[in-house]
Amino acid sequence: MHRTAIQRGVLTLLALASVALGLPAAAAEAGPSASPRLPPTAPSAVPHTRPETRPSDDRIAHVLAGTARPLSDLGPLRRMIGDASIVGMGEATHGSHEFFRTKVRVFKELVRRDGFATFALEANWNAGVRLNDHVLHGTGDPRQIMREEFQNAYFIWNTQEYLDLIRWMRDHNVRHPQRPVHFMGNDSAYAGPHLFDLVTEYIGERHPGLLTEFTRLYRASRPPASASVDQTMKAYLAKPLAERRRLAADVQRALVLLERQRPGQDRERHSWAVQHARAVAQVGGMYAFDYAAPEGVAEMMRYRDRIMAENTVWWQRQTGRRVLLSAHNGHVAYESSNPAQYPKVQGAFLRDMIGDAYVNVGFTFGRGSFRALDLTDPAEPVRTFTVGPPEPGSAEVVLERVSRRNYSIDLRSAPSAARTWLNEARPVRSIGAGWPDPPQAVRLAPSYDVLIHLPRITPAHLL
Repeated sequence: MHRTAIQRGVLTLLALASVALGLPAAAAEAGPSASPRLPPTAPSAVPHTRPETRPSDDRIAHVLAGTARPLSDLGPLRRMIGDASIVGMGEATHGSHEFFRTKVRVFKELVRRDGFATFALEANWNAGVRLNDHVLHGTGDPRQIMREEFQNAYFIWNTQEYLDLIRWMRDHNVRHPQRPVHFMGNDSAYAGPHLFDLVTEYIGERHPGLLTEFTRLYRASRPPASASVDQTMKAYLAKPLAERRRLAADVQRALVLLERQRPGQDRERHSWAVQHARAVAQVGGMYAFDYAAPEGVAEMMRYRDRIMAENTVWWQRQTGRRVLLSAHNGHVAYESSNPAQYPKVQGAFLRDMIGDAYVNVGFTFGRGSFRALDLTDPAEPVRTFTVGPPEPGSAEVVLERVSRRNYSIDLRSAPSAARTWLNEARPVRSIGAGWPDPPQAVRLAPSYDVLIHLPRITPAHLL
């Protein structure tokens, strides 16, 4: 069954970036007629400088080449990051090995040399809690946790690359218990039984008089233990809007009630319990928007990106350690390339909240392959797609000429000869969890502090 742009978008808007996936049939009650499919090579309609005024591509590439630094040495990139407490690292596709590999390599170096201690992912808080428990204490099997948590629109994280990262983090903590690393999920589309139980167990121990009320407020929102992430998300979306809003109000009341309690002597445990209750309330809030209306989707996306930013800042302040934040380019950026659907993105919220303590890194690529859902197939199976050289007029055409090797550029200190080019919107590939996904109009310099360009990419290895 073909899906409309809004229908295809809701689940992805809940979980990933820059691509439409789809509503379950039960939640797709009010959809208009199906939108046309774009061929994989369809040119973007985004603006670019007129040929008669555009600087020579060769000239711009030559200027940028003088500032490019090969990624074979991470020293320059570390200096670009500076003393930022949160570093957002994007990706131009959700399904390519090289973006994962580069971020993990950078993270390991930042842990070793610069005091970073958390890898934060565009994944649900619930998943992060469970994986962090494994990373810190060895609890559970990471492969099983990932299989259980990375479902629905989050399937793209269920990769060998992330399993390898989790295993490295656990091994690091065994070898270096005095300086542990953490895994965090900052997103808010699913809260599982484990998360509800963390809150009610704390209430039962510290505020037993409130347990009956918390049980009542959580009863309808707490998913059954037998329900999968995918089943739970679909069931929630299938509920009428009025019911979803009642559930959101209940979990919000529980949060407010817990926030009013005195923390006692164990302030840290109280802080974590409140944050877990906040994560439950955030999930309720995600489903309280009217997805049948474009403005409802846009409001939800603004809410979601704000929540992700707030969760990341809370975590960084709570742990007191530096964070590498991994998400799509569209979330770590300062500017939205699709304001109608993404009015304000996580990177902009982070900059508002902590200023220059947030630094971001965008990714581009020349050609190669990625895994994604096939949006031209009614069953939407996960497939491998390959794209060739970038199209004329795109930013990648010039970036490909800068160097044949992987490289980084500090856009904040780019030469004046390149500033105009970097400040103008040009088509840039921005591929989420599904394909086709047309380029977005991106102003590189206003969107990112640092840019990493990879000439070739290959598919991620799904488990």
